[in-house]
Amino acid sequence: MIYTSYFAKVKKLPQNVVPISIAIKEPTGWNGLEFKVLAPKWSFLSVWKQTQDNDYYIAEYQKQVLNQLNPEEIVKRLYALSSGHDVALICYEKSGSFCHRHLVADWLNSNGFQCVEWQNT
Repeated sequence: MIYTSYFAKVKKLPQNVVPISIAIKEPTGWNGLEFKVLAPKWSFLSVWKQTQDNDYYIAEYQKQVLNQLNPEEIVKRLYALSSGHDVALICYEKSGSFCHRHLVADWLNSNGFQCVEWQNT
């Protein structure tokens, strides 16, 4: 299974779910796995930080990142990184906030791979 979550919740993930950062830059002290292939590009992230134009960000992330990737290959690589365990794709924003990990989840789901936000229950 593939989940999404954020750095502040990593310690709450079950032991069998491997956190993998998809952020441009990880917080100080992060010793976990990184998968920069799914990170946004500074070019459009910096524009978004100034404008908060979500439509622009979505279009650029799609064009510059997701359209360049094969979802089957990405899933294989994620599971290889996690040694076959479930993974949680990690970045900074809280669950309800605009974030590229939700774009990744939508992309994976639309390509036949289930991906949901981790819920502590």
